Amino acid sequence: MRKYKSNGELETVICNVCGKKLIVERGIVREGVFSVDHAWDFFSEKDGEVHHWDLCESCYDAVLGTFRIEADVEERVEFI
Repeated sequence: MRKYKSNGELETVICNVCGKKLIVERGIVREGVFSVDHAWDFFSEKDGEVHHWDLCESCYDAVLGTFRIEADVEERVEFI
């Protein structure tokens, strides 16, 4: 869950699973966060809805641990 200041700057990020408030400094998240912005489409029961949520790194790892098929992971050597 994200909250923004009136000027549009990111103010707060809270994990939607555990409720942990992540560190945000000057509008930048300063720790690992997995953010989802998903627009559902025609063949779902949520057609037309857009869901936004965030997971801290610990909750992300816990969710990944429930997968029957592991996520594909690749190394990134260049950071922007």
